[in-house]
Amino acid sequence: MTASVVSIVYVNDAPAAAHFYGDLLDSSPSFETPGYIVFDLGPGADLALWSGQFEDLSPDVPRTGEICLAIDGGSDELDAIFTLWQSKGITILHEPQDAGFGRTFLAADPDGNRIRVAPQD
Repeated sequence: MTASVVSIVYVNDAPAAAHFYGDLLDSSPSFETPGYIVFDLGPGADLALWSGQFEDLSPDVPRTGEICLAIDGGSDELDAIFTLWQSKGITILHEPQDAGFGRTFLAADPDGNRIRVAPQD
Protein backbone atom coordinates (compact mmCIF):
# COMPACT_ATOMS: atom_id res chain seq x y z
CA MET A 1 0.00 0.00 0.00
CA THR A 2 1.25 3.46 -0.89
CA ALA A 3 0.35 6.09 1.65
CA SER A 4 0.86 9.76 2.14
CA VAL A 5 0.06 12.00 5.06
CA VAL A 6 -2.18 15.01 4.53
CA SER A 7 -2.40 17.38 7.47
CA ILE A 8 -5.68 19.29 7.21
CA VAL A 9 -5.97 22.70 8.84
CA TYR A 10 -9.41 24.27 9.17
CA VAL A 11 -9.43 27.94 8.22
CA ASN A 12 -12.03 30.67 7.69
CA ASP A 13 -10.77 31.75 4.26
CA ALA A 14 -8.74 29.20 2.28
CA PRO A 15 -7.28 31.69 -0.25
CA ALA A 16 -6.21 34.08 2.54
CA ALA A 17 -4.73 31.19 4.51
CA ALA A 18 -2.95 29.97 1.37
CA HIS A 19 -1.37 33.40 0.98
CA PHE A 20 -0.19 33.25 4.62
CA TYR A 21 1.20 29.70 4.34
CA GLY A 22 2.66 30.31 0.87
CA ASP A 23 4.67 33.20 2.28
CA LEU A 24 5.60 31.19 5.37
CA LEU A 25 6.73 28.14 3.38
CA ASP A 26 8.05 30.10 0.39
CA SER A 27 5.92 27.80 -1.75
CA SER A 28 2.92 27.76 -4.07
CA PRO A 29 -0.10 25.47 -3.77
CA SER A 30 -0.03 22.20 -5.69
CA PHE A 31 -3.85 21.98 -5.82
CA GLU A 32 -6.51 24.70 -5.47
CA THR A 33 -10.27 24.97 -5.26
CA PRO A 34 -12.07 27.92 -3.61
CA GLY A 35 -12.37 26.11 -0.28
CA TYR A 36 -9.57 23.52 -0.32
CA ILE A 37 -5.93 24.32 -1.09
CA VAL A 38 -2.98 21.93 -0.81
CA PHE A 39 0.77 22.48 -0.47
CA ASP A 40 3.13 19.65 -1.38
CA LEU A 41 5.65 19.46 1.45
CA GLY A 42 7.76 16.68 -0.03
CA PRO A 43 7.44 12.96 -0.71
CA GLY A 44 4.36 11.65 1.05
CA ALA A 45 3.46 14.85 2.94
CA ASP A 46 0.91 17.56 2.14
CA LEU A 47 -0.61 20.48 4.01
CA ALA A 48 -4.27 21.14 3.15
CA LEU A 49 -6.21 24.28 4.08
CA TRP A 50 -9.95 23.66 4.23
CA SER A 51 -12.60 26.33 4.74
CA GLY A 52 -16.34 25.98 5.14
CA GLN A 53 -16.22 23.13 7.66
CA PHE A 54 -16.79 25.31 10.71
CA GLU A 55 -18.33 28.76 10.79
CA ASP A 56 -16.26 31.64 12.11
CA LEU A 57 -13.24 29.88 13.56
CA SER A 58 -11.83 32.06 16.30
CA PRO A 59 -8.15 32.39 17.20
CA ASP A 60 -9.33 32.57 20.84
CA VAL A 61 -10.49 28.94 20.87
CA PRO A 62 -7.78 26.74 22.45
CA ARG A 63 -5.99 24.48 19.96
CA THR A 64 -4.70 21.09 21.07
CA GLY A 65 -2.79 20.13 17.93
CA GLU A 66 0.11 21.64 16.04
CA ILE A 67 1.63 21.66 12.59
CA CYS A 68 5.36 21.05 13.06
CA LEU A 69 7.81 22.35 10.51
CA ALA A 70 10.93 20.25 11.06
CA ILE A 71 14.00 22.08 9.78
CA ASP A 72 17.35 20.60 8.73
CA GLY A 73 19.46 23.37 10.24
CA GLY A 74 20.50 23.85 13.83
CA SER A 75 19.74 26.47 16.44
CA ASP A 76 21.10 29.34 14.34
CA GLU A 77 18.71 28.54 11.47
CA LEU A 78 15.78 28.19 13.87
CA ASP A 79 16.58 31.56 15.45
CA ALA A 80 16.85 33.14 11.99
CA ILE A 81 13.40 31.77 11.05
CA PHE A 82 12.03 33.13 14.33
CA THR A 83 13.45 36.59 13.59
CA LEU A 84 12.07 36.50 10.03
CA TRP A 85 8.60 35.47 11.23
CA GLN A 86 8.62 38.22 13.87
CA SER A 87 9.50 40.78 11.17
CA LYS A 88 6.49 39.56 9.15
CA GLY A 89 4.18 40.14 12.13
CA ILE A 90 3.37 36.46 12.64
CA THR A 91 1.85 35.80 16.05
CA ILE A 92 4.45 34.20 18.32
CA LEU A 93 3.02 32.09 21.15
CA HIS A 94 6.33 30.89 22.65
CA GLU A 95 9.75 32.32 21.87
CA PRO A 96 12.66 30.00 21.08
CA GLN A 97 13.57 27.68 23.90
CA ASP A 98 15.49 24.45 24.36
CA ALA A 99 13.33 21.34 24.75
CA GLY A 100 14.14 17.63 25.06
CA PHE A 101 14.20 17.29 21.27
CA GLY A 102 16.12 20.52 20.55
CA ARG A 103 15.50 24.22 20.10
CA THR A 104 11.92 25.14 19.21
CA PHE A 105 9.37 27.96 19.04
CA LEU A 106 5.62 28.16 18.58
CA ALA A 107 3.62 30.52 16.38
CA ALA A 108 0.00 30.80 15.23
CA ASP A 109 -1.70 31.42 11.90
CA PRO A 110 -4.45 34.07 11.60
CA ASP A 111 -7.10 31.45 12.53
CA GLY A 112 -5.22 30.50 15.70
CA ASN A 113 -3.81 27.20 14.45
CA ARG A 114 -0.48 26.40 16.09
CA ILE A 115 2.74 26.14 14.07
CA ARG A 116 5.81 24.72 15.78
CA VAL A 117 9.30 25.03 14.31
CA ALA A 118 11.70 22.36 15.57
CA PRO A 119 14.75 20.42 14.41
CA GLN A 120 14.28 17.47 12.11
CA ASP A 121 14.85 14.13 13.83
